[in-house]
Amino acid sequence: MNRDIVCIGAGYIGGPTMAVIAKMNPGRKVVVVDINKERIDAWNSPDFELPVYEPGLADVVKETRGRNLFFSTDIESAVRECDIVFVGVNTPTKMFGRGAGRASDLQFWESTAREIKRYAKSDKIVIEKSTLPVRTAAAMESILNTRDGCKFTVLSNPEFLAEGTAIRDLLEPDRVLIGGPQDEDGIRAIAEAAAIYASWVPREKIITSNVWSAELAKLAANAFLAQRVSSINAIAGLCEATGADVDEVARVIGADGRIGPKFLKAGPGFGGSCFKKDVLNLVYLCESAGLHTAAEYWMQVVKMNEHQQERIVSRLFKEMFNTLAGKKIAIFGFAFKADTGDTRETPAGTVARLLAEEHVRLAVTDPKALRNARADLAGVGGVEFEEDEYKAAADADAVVVMTDWSRYPQLDWERIYSNMRKPALVFDTRNCLDARKLKSIGFKTVNIGK
Repeated sequence: MNRDIVCIGAGYIGGPTMAVIAKMNPGRKVVVVDINKERIDAWNSPDFELPVYEPGLADVVKETRGRNLFFSTDIESAVRECDIVFVGVNTPTKMFGRGAGRASDLQFWESTAREIKRYAKSDKIVIEKSTLPVRTAAAMESILNTRDGCKFTVLSNPEFLAEGTAIRDLLEPDRVLIGGPQDEDGIRAIAEAAAIYASWVPREKIITSNVWSAELAKLAANAFLAQRVSSINAIAGLCEATGADVDEVARVIGADGRIGPKFLKAGPGFGGSCFKKDVLNLVYLCESAGLHTAAEYWMQVVKMNEHQQERIVSRLFKEMFNTLAGKKIAIFGFAFKADTGDTRETPAGTVARLLAEEHVRLAVTDPKALRNARADLAGVGGVEFEEDEYKAAADADAVVVMTDWSRYPQLDWERIYSNMRKPALVFDTRNCLDARKLKSIGFKTVNIGK
């Protein structure tokens, strides 16, 4: 068996993960393949304008591309030549048929499995990197191992990356999880996969399990994190009603060693490609197993998240004299979190659409996500897109901060105030600005949970 690696899927998972694997394994050839030529061209761009924005990613790609990291649309050759195959294709929530709105759509995953089977001429270790329902590996193995000749061993190696810190998370992971069959071939394959990470990850942080535990652990981890976000936002609403301060409450809660402080920041709710999709997947799995009370429990996490974004618009109504029609609102930040251009399931998108229904004039600005914002809001009327925050806020009745980009507290807010309509409102949904400073300038300020 050779040590070369191919990853099918050049998106948010495949690109950064394979770049770091190539950096830390200079003796291995690593190929990232995708059917999307435009995406591959972007990964190969001479000016390193990559299709994924992630702090530190361009530096890793500059170091490795052309040395032992390659991007290609030639899936057939890469699968044929490499004996370790990572699968990082998209598995969005299914929006049709059985399980619509909850289950994962596995059509891209299945077509990839059939491609691997068609192109392979030797034994392969196939590693699931995408987030998949429990026992998907068994389904992949049944597709692959249906003819004599090649032997396919399927492992689950879910990613635990946070967008915005993905490179750091890859270089300094809390843990690496590898699940596989508990037979001789599976144990050998797990050892091969572990050796990839062991070149820089301490062995005690590489956790091995059976394949189904690994698949479920990824869904469960994201569900627990999403639950914390919804929980603190539920408390934020109560803080507003009682005069408590959600930051002070969160600080006390987080000081409990059994709970800890992470993911206790009140805000507009979770977004991104994973949390909602994985919680809904967990809901569907519970329903399929007849665990209806558990399914209802996890569904409330999603409902609370959606309610939080509706509550933002309700508070804007209250603060802007119960009418929004014809007013201009500048949305500062469209990415679902800072340090990424990803707008999938972004709370800003939901808020923007709800405001557009009220005939608001919207101005959207974001340092890295404007291209995606334009695509997401295509067909929504009354929206302008502006790279310059000062131009976006000009003549606005309100600024709504939806993403906590580090540049926003550094802006000249006196200049912004001078060009806005009065009374000028700042709704800081991320609680990332200095409210006292804004008030001293003349702004009316609103914060979540305060």
